[in-house]
Amino acid sequence: MARPLMDTYSPPDIDFERGEGAYLHARGGARYLDFISGIAVNGLGHCHPAAVKALQDQAGKLWHTSNMFRAPGQIELAEKYCRDSFADRVFFTNSGTEAVECALKTARHYHFAQGRPDRYRVITFTGAFHGRTFGAINAGGNPAYLEGFGPRMEGFDQVAFGDHEALKSAITEETAAIIVEPVQGEGGVRAIPDVCLRGLRELCDEHGLLLIYDEVQCGAGRTGKLWAHEWSGAAPDIMAVAKGVGGGFPMGACLTTEAAGAHMKIGTHGSTFGGNPLAMAVGHAVYDALTAPGFLDHVTDIANTLRQQLSGLVDAHADKVAELRGRGLLIGLKLKDGYVNKTLAAHARAQHLLMGAAGDNVARLAPPLIIDETHVREAVAALDAALGALEPQ
Repeated sequence: MARPLMDTYSPPDIDFERGEGAYLHARGGARYLDFISGIAVNGLGHCHPAAVKALQDQAGKLWHTSNMFRAPGQIELAEKYCRDSFADRVFFTNSGTEAVECALKTARHYHFAQGRPDRYRVITFTGAFHGRTFGAINAGGNPAYLEGFGPRMEGFDQVAFGDHEALKSAITEETAAIIVEPVQGEGGVRAIPDVCLRGLRELCDEHGLLLIYDEVQCGAGRTGKLWAHEWSGAAPDIMAVAKGVGGGFPMGACLTTEAAGAHMKIGTHGSTFGGNPLAMAVGHAVYDALTAPGFLDHVTDIANTLRQQLSGLVDAHADKVAELRGRGLLIGLKLKDGYVNKTLAAHARAQHLLMGAAGDNVARLAPPLIIDETHVREAVAALDAALGALEPQ
């Protein structure tokens, strides 16, 4: 009998039964140090007590009404997001790709509402990843994700990562917005320099464009700031968030300024499950933990400790590792030619360390934000052994 699931994933032969903090426990009793966090999702670790309690308490009250009615906690969580960011308006979603779709629609509709429906094109960058829906894969532009899905969606202009002149040349009278990840995750854990984000802000202001940040992976405290772009001081007009904001529960959001989002009226967008009572309960618990006094300082401190340890590891394995990348607790190890990131991840699993792979032959680390120095030492020792076992292919 064929497997009932579509063959869209190829997980290793491990069955996890429970998680606690920075660890996952597999059937049979083996324990793994989780340094990928469900791809930057479990920022508070597994089964954080506050998130568990919030979910359990709400589960006995109300699950779903749809957005035909006000969902408990929705306005209050939106107020928290706006209080601590550039935003004035929030639309809740169930995932990052939904948040990106909302961002793209909002950007196009903004110009439509201004009487410029001809301004619909969006500039994107090579190496970008914005999700798996049709609009998102066209924005990302990765040929591997586009193959087999028919003609490309019209309206996206992709420029080379870091090519400032190409970016300027791509702007036309039809350009509506620029979308960028402050730290590219899937594209190889490449952090956009702060000066470049400020330059994008100036460029958008000069040409009347909307600046969209995709902080689905790099937001929610992962870089040591609540939102990654805060390091640059260059605020967007629209921002897509997800992953870490739910701490493992499916939720996301599209945040906008008043000017960028006020035109989104009844009928322009919607979601059956977005902002449901369960998601809002967990979202409040996660957000309160992320913004608790000292939490983000801890993220910055432990990220510096981890990066220092990894720098020594890179030096020790200079024949295999070309570069240490990323920002905060979103970290990449760029491997040299002949060595394969997925093979390194497999060797790490053999050492009971979980990590991921990204584009550009980068091994990706995105541990829970609650890790301590003991976890760092354990991870670095396991990664040292994994690199030692790595052979050229």
